[in-house]
Amino acid sequence: MEIEPIAHFRSPLKSKFGIPRQSGLAENLTGSIVFEPPYRHMEAFRGIADFDYLWLIWEFSENRGEGNLTVRPPRLGGNTRMGVFATRSPFRPNSLGLSCVRFDHLEEDPKLGPVIYVKGADLMDGTPIYDIKPYVVYADSHPEAKSGFVDHTAWKKLMVEIPEHLAKLFSAEDLETLRQTLSLDPRPSYHDDSQRIYGMPFGDYDVRFRVEEDTVTVVECNQL
Repeated sequence: MEIEPIAHFRSPLKSKFGIPRQSGLAENLTGSIVFEPPYRHMEAFRGIADFDYLWLIWEFSENRGEGNLTVRPPRLGGNTRMGVFATRSPFRPNSLGLSCVRFDHLEEDPKLGPVIYVKGADLMDGTPIYDIKPYVVYADSHPEAKSGFVDHTAWKKLMVEIPEHLAKLFSAEDLETLRQTLSLDPRPSYHDDSQRIYGMPFGDYDVRFRVEEDTVTVVECNQL
């Protein structure tokens, strides 16, 4: 079977670094789905606005090389190995991703045709999308299900401090999205150097920050 992208994702997150580790964690993060010409017809989207959530099937397009049979989940500190099929690691045999995102609205653009806007996606800018399916509660929701090692490892969000003169660079919506993204601790799980400065492309800026104990502090924002 050969598959080709039906669309590409647009996001303020321009690199792998800083992407939320799961969909829905940065719930205010807004992105858009821009379709390829064969799918720029409104009839293909008839009824989609009646769903609150969508499943996206996409490609980890920035990952190179074959996936391993075991991986080190960040949730376990990055040192414990688990089978790749028991994790949501981006390093997979076929580099396919699956994300549940909140449908925001559908807009018809004069040049791009129908564009879907969603919230909470864990996709970087430019990600190829191969299919979209609606989320349906009766089949997709299993609130009593076990979640393996995830059930026993709490994920603690970090506090975020952004100086006022840097916060003014962003709109209120983008600022809240940046706070949510940084609170998830974008660093590799094995990094713990309070003096190290990290950089994360966000919108038009390279956001520079450091992490000390449970607090992220933004130190500068340089225009890209």
